[in-house]
Amino acid sequence: MKEATRRIEYTTEQNLHLAFELSKEKWKLGFSTGLGQPPRRRTIDAGDLVALQQEIEGAKRRFGLPADISVKSCYEAGRDGFWLHRYLLEEGVENLVVDSSSIKVDRRAKRAKTDRIDVEKLLIMLIRYYNGEQRVWSVVQVPSAEAEDKRHLHRQLAKYKVDRTRHICRIKGLLATQGLNLPIHVDFLDRLEAVRLWDGSGLPPGLRGRVEREYASLRYVEQHINELVAERDKVLETSDDPSVVKVRQLMKLKAIGPNSAWLFVMEFFGWRQFRNRREVGGLAGLSPTPYQSGGEWREQGISKAGNRGVRAMAIEIAWCWLRYQPNSELALWFYEKFGHSKRTRKIGVVALARKLLIALWRYLEMGEIPAGACLKP
Repeated sequence: MKEATRRIEYTTEQNLHLAFELSKEKWKLGFSTGLGQPPRRRTIDAGDLVALQQEIEGAKRRFGLPADISVKSCYEAGRDGFWLHRYLLEEGVENLVVDSSSIKVDRRAKRAKTDRIDVEKLLIMLIRYYNGEQRVWSVVQVPSAEAEDKRHLHRQLAKYKVDRTRHICRIKGLLATQGLNLPIHVDFLDRLEAVRLWDGSGLPPGLRGRVEREYASLRYVEQHINELVAERDKVLETSDDPSVVKVRQLMKLKAIGPNSAWLFVMEFFGWRQFRNRREVGGLAGLSPTPYQSGGEWREQGISKAGNRGVRAMAIEIAWCWLRYQPNSELALWFYEKFGHSKRTRKIGVVALARKLLIALWRYLEMGEIPAGACLKP
């Protein structure tokens, strides 16, 4: 597919450019007004907003800029999240949060890397970005504080489910070392009390104590899972929030349950503004990555550059779609194109996941029910 050539428009408007290199203890700042000018480098304590304002004012005086000059800044997305971005916007600074994996680096085996070099490189790329090179890096779409807060419930629920699986596997593994296999039900401790080893003896005290502590941790995690599920169900029943309305709309489709619908909306469809199907596939990391050089051409698979949780859930729901929506156009397309062998089905389900995400986006935005799909009674 040929890509349309974009015209790069350069600007001569003077601005104060500011790049951050954030760390746990210190922040490195780089100031400049344009390419070819040696940057002004400063170091402040992490989170010291008073010192940050002083350095911005000092940079304006150093470069002879008016007090109301436009300030444009950037920093890499990471552990500091988006609070600094929101603070800078509140102070009138036009800030960008940059995807660090999109920043080009030297491909030599050994390359110099320091915080000073990083902040200078960010500063140069920031100037190039505002001079018209929009593709010099990828800019993160920052959610609102409300949208970001809504993501905590399902993320914590997913973490607890991983912890639950870990505790169950550890208990079964400990018992397997003694040739035992007990179902982990409510009466697990009573069964553990009566269990006997091959020689008729009971469990060794050390092993039994460890298994009991693991089981106590398992019950603790399950309690939190039940609380989070109850909280989510209550919100689904009572809330009139637009995001929750979209969750209920998705749940009307067969093969879509509360877990997948909540994840798709809160991470994907609830606050992001997609313009076309390519953006939907690209943000999920399901877009193709061809490799062509001279006469050599090959497909490298999906990019995996988007939201990992949404991508994993989309593939899982694609399998469910084949089971619960067998007469839909998507399912029929899949069986016609990939239903020849087990290997091709595993490859084709990724393509189905991409098509399904696009169909769900159209269903939420335009009300178009996926062709041939059935609604729940």
